[in-house]
Amino acid sequence: MSSQSAPKLIVGLGNPGAEYTETRHNAGFWFCERLAHNLGVTLNHESRFHGFAGRSRDANVWLLMPQTFMNRSGQSVLALAHFYRILPDEILIVHDELDIPPGQLRLKYGGGLGGHNGLKDITSRLTTQDFWRLRIGIGHPGDKNQVANYVLNRARREEQVEIDEAIERALSAWPKIIAADWNAASQIINARPAAPNPGKAS
Repeated sequence: MSSQSAPKLIVGLGNPGAEYTETRHNAGFWFCERLAHNLGVTLNHESRFHGFAGRSRDANVWLLMPQTFMNRSGQSVLALAHFYRILPDEILIVHDELDIPPGQLRLKYGGGLGGHNGLKDITSRLTTQDFWRLRIGIGHPGDKNQVANYVLNRARREEQVEIDEAIERALSAWPKIIAADWNAASQIINARPAAPNPGKAS
């Protein structure tokens, strides 16, 4: 059953360091940075939370970008959530997703972890999988042995355009998300973008 609580913590997942800034694994950071810009929130390094954090007083929500590297993301999430008494069902984790093609998104509550190391650590620290996830599609290399190299490299130009457009679509659903209208937010976010096909009759 889906939570109907408004989010109090938005976490964008990624890896710290300039060498990772434009890699696929940092899609969660990209969303969080754009949301912070839209909300006028400054993300400052908070050592007690092991990441960059800032709060929107208007929306009463914290934004967090863990700086612990992906496989220890939960350390940062737990530190902030525990300090401000934020429950797991009041948390939205934004992350890259191999099983969704570029240009597509999924908003969902709970469920499996899909082998994502960031989600694994967060689940371990929070001792539950019952939190919201915004999955940003990055596509799959087609060979599981290539996954580590794939997520730590930059997307092809055309893929990056699709990912950026998907993030903008997710941001357009923000008023619904912060109002806890998760059904309406899901309809916006989960909708597949129309494929351009001028040769097909309508």
